Amino acid sequence: MFKNLLPTVFILFFNLSFAQTYTLSNEAKISVITVAPGSSLNDAFGHNAIRINDPLKNLDISFDYGRFDFEAPNFYLNFARGKLNYSIGASNYYDFLKFYKWQNRTVEEQILNLTQKQKQRLYDYLVNNYQPQNRNYLYDFFYDNCATKIKDVLNISTNNAIQYNPPKDFKPKTFRTLIQDKLDWNTWGSLGIDMALGSVIDQNATAEEHMFLPAFIHTFFENATFKDTNTAVVGLSTRVYQQTNQPKSNYFFISPLFVFSLIALFILIITYKDFKRNQRSKWLDITLFSITGMIGVVILLLWFATDHKATHQNYNLLWAFALNLFVTWQLYKKIPKYWFIKYLKFLVILLCLLTLHWILGVQVFAFSLIPLLIALFIRYIYLIKYINKQVIAL
Repeated sequence: MFKNLLPTVFILFFNLSFAQTYTLSNEAKISVITVAPGSSLNDAFGHNAIRINDPLKNLDISFDYGRFDFEAPNFYLNFARGKLNYSIGASNYYDFLKFYKWQNRTVEEQILNLTQKQKQRLYDYLVNNYQPQNRNYLYDFFYDNCATKIKDVLNISTNNAIQYNPPKDFKPKTFRTLIQDKLDWNTWGSLGIDMALGSVIDQNATAEEHMFLPAFIHTFFENATFKDTNTAVVGLSTRVYQQTNQPKSNYFFISPLFVFSLIALFILIITYKDFKRNQRSKWLDITLFSITGMIGVVILLLWFATDHKATHQNYNLLWAFALNLFVTWQLYKKIPKYWFIKYLKFLVILLCLLTLHWILGVQVFAFSLIPLLIALFIRYIYLIKYINKQVIAL
């Protein structure tokens, strides 16, 4: 009985110790911790934390935002709808560091030049924020994440006394470019982001908005000054752990570009055979219309049925047209209705509009989709000519 009780008591004591407020000593140091990107998609953008280190109080805690619970009720549904609560977490700093060393991710620390009053206010704020009733917040990838929370906490505890100065080599980028800079463009994660997020992220981010990425938290704090004194916010920067080099695996043969190139080649071969035999492969057209239609429905739901702001105005609908799903029944017929020819011409126009949107910079689309888009264009042109001949022959 007592063996079962001990872990529970330990966990309770552990949580209570983080929830207690101490008066920090003059030896206390507060740091911004930046963790480099990891190997998986959810780690691809890095992480940030705040370290409270007071040796006289035997206190060394890291607070970080962006934690979530996979076991929470309706986790995936709430995530898809943009209604998932994230929370603040607290842990012993050396346990925190040990975990990221184990993941082989570079860890950097910036000790801040805060006054004693500012340190205490920041610490009190974090402890209060860590209370069970205050922990949760509604996550937003660009404006309320593990990185932006660090800036927000510092702004609150210093009464907005910090000026975040961009580095000398700073060049504004769009939100999409900032994301894709952290990813290999020819990966399924990169493709998913480009398909799910709309044209709203193809606008330039302001200098301070770049701080939604952990690496820019480090960069901007490195250049930050206090508004009243123009002195540096960071007193000392150190690299606590340096990532060791690991060989990169070559996944080209399962990459989006390779897979879509094979699919496109297959579509073109079937289309060529249909042309030579003066026929139409119904199964191919039904498959293409069904899949593009279903993708279009998902895009529409992300746009109109969720709280995600970044999924708005998504012009991937120009190739993944939702209505395709609801006109598929025409493709089962030997000769579709004449209006279907006009519909196919409309789909060709949409693909042309997609190209125009891309050229004008309205929205940047996934490069790995290019072979598939070309194949769809050619297939639609063939169907227009074939069905038109069949209708005229009636």
